[in-house]
Amino acid sequence: MKGMVIYMEYIYLKHSDLKVSRLCVGGCPMGGYGWGNVNEVELVKAVCTAIDRGINFFDTADIYGIGKSEETLGNAVKGHRSKAVIATKFGVRIENGKTFYDNSPAWIIHALEASLKRLDTDYIDLYQIHYRDNQTDIEAILQTLDQLKTKGYIRYYGLSNLYRKDITEIRNYADQFVGFQDEYSLACRKNEKDMQELSDLLELTPITWGSLGQGILTGKYDINSTFGTDDRRQRDNYVNFHNEKLKKNMEIVEVIREISLEIEKQIPQVAIRFILDYLKESVAIVGVKTESQLLTNIDAMDWNLTKEQIEKLLIISEQSEK
Repeated sequence: MKGMVIYMEYIYLKHSDLKVSRLCVGGCPMGGYGWGNVNEVELVKAVCTAIDRGINFFDTADIYGIGKSEETLGNAVKGHRSKAVIATKFGVRIENGKTFYDNSPAWIIHALEASLKRLDTDYIDLYQIHYRDNQTDIEAILQTLDQLKTKGYIRYYGLSNLYRKDITEIRNYADQFVGFQDEYSLACRKNEKDMQELSDLLELTPITWGSLGQGILTGKYDINSTFGTDDRRQRDNYVNFHNEKLKKNMEIVEVIREISLEIEKQIPQVAIRFILDYLKESVAIVGVKTESQLLTNIDAMDWNLTKEQIEKLLIISEQSEK
């Protein structure tokens, strides 16, 4: 039956006993801001369907919708908490209209208390540093996180937006983290080398966000696509949808389309599968707004691209980065 999956793929996040699905539902659209029309009922339905189909990994952040994403996710997993591995993030603050980073122990404790309340849970499975503030010493952060772990408020902690330049700071503490996130897709391979080296050198599980290039790799858009003022993709800094980058992304989509027709898969399924096949032992975060999007993404499981197909995708996406 279409939409069904033979089995979900799972891995253990390194340095942990967290067994997670390699497809993770991203919570940014759950924030209800900047992604066009978003319906909370549809979002809750998508999460429930994800759990029914074997997805157990859900990633959000306290800053998404200024807490709204966590509230929606918490509502969606009610009655299913034991089946959900919840990851959220801290470290981004908005005060008096200004956005800044804060990794201070006081803010970590405050942010965690607020996230637990919004998620309506007693613990968070994976608590991640969203961005480093370049002020707070890493040892002070780890001491605070370890105290919260000892008290049972968090099970593990991880990193987000980590790059090779951060190795010096993190190297001696790498075995205390269980994974790291960064932007990666066929439309954005600029972080690929860093992710591979960090994964190998620090033995951390790579987790990709922007796995469908904010939607450009779904095949739904073309060179003439436009977005309303309620959609962040109309901004120039969402480069995947503008100017020469958009044109190059369309070339990538055409190659994905050719492969999708060969193997009778949909375009986003091929784009997701590329990440899972090419970045070994990785997890792909993919945001969804509807159950139908979720079901499409699930069919990226239980098959593999050939070496020849991966090579085609590597060639066209390397050209696009130049």
